[in-house]
Order: sequence, then C-alpha cells, then structure tokens
Amino acid sequence: MLRPFHVAFPVQDLAQTRHFYEEILGCRVGRTSDTWIDFDVFGHQLTAHLSPKDTQSPSANAVDGRSVPVRHWGVILDMETWQLFRDRLQSHGITFVIEPYIRFQGEVGEQATLFFLDPSGNALEFKAFRDDAAIFATDG
Repeated sequence: MLRPFHVAFPVQDLAQTRHFYEEILGCRVGRTSDTWIDFDVFGHQLTAHLSPKDTQSPSANAVDGRSVPVRHWGVILDMETWQLFRDRLQSHGITFVIEPYIRFQGEVGEQATLFFLDPSGNALEFKAFRDDAAIFATDG
C-alpha cells in the first residue's frame, strides 16, 4: 500500500501561498504557524516554509520538445481526477508553463501532463496515466 509522501518547499508569502493552495488548487489546510503551513494535496503532506531568499525561477531541460522545469513536484492522478483538476485550474485562469497535453503519445510512458508555477515560482506538474502499470514502464 502506498503511503503519503511529505515535501517541504520555500515560499515568499504565506498568505498568498495559502490562498493559492487552498482556494485555487482546492487543498485542505492542516497545521500552521507564523513560518509554515501544511497542505493536504491529494492525500500527501506538503509544507510551505516562509523563506523568500530560497525561492527562485526553476531552470529547465528539454523533454518531448518542451522546456520542463528541472525542479518540480506534483501528484500522479487517475485520468478522471486529472481532467477535473485541469478544468479547475483553467477556470481559475492559471497560466501554464506547459499547457495540458498528452506527452509521449503512442509510446511507452504515454501520459497526460500539465505544468504551472505557484505564486513563489515553485514548478508543479500533475500527470495521469490511463494504466498505472505504465508509470515505471521502460522501452525494454
């Protein structure tokens, strides 16, 4: 059984971060302090730490003909949840770093993906596979 993971990341402003993760992404807020906030992101614990000096624009590498932020995180969703989440982001006018699309179409590892930045410039990727067995599939 998969267990929830925990990720901590730097942010510039806690109020702005809380609004984004809670109101736009739809995450439940957990424990909070003057310097951090826990969020429930599809069952995983993400902790935003106030640390403006540690936020930066992510560098990128080419993947499938697009410029993918090197430092990023996200959740692999089932396809229906991914589509609903994509629609939620679009309804809130999110600017995508990489618009929602099907990556590696017709190849091993075919997946729906999208990338966007939070208000502190942290890159997030949410993806889905039609078959979870393809998550770790290789060419041979």
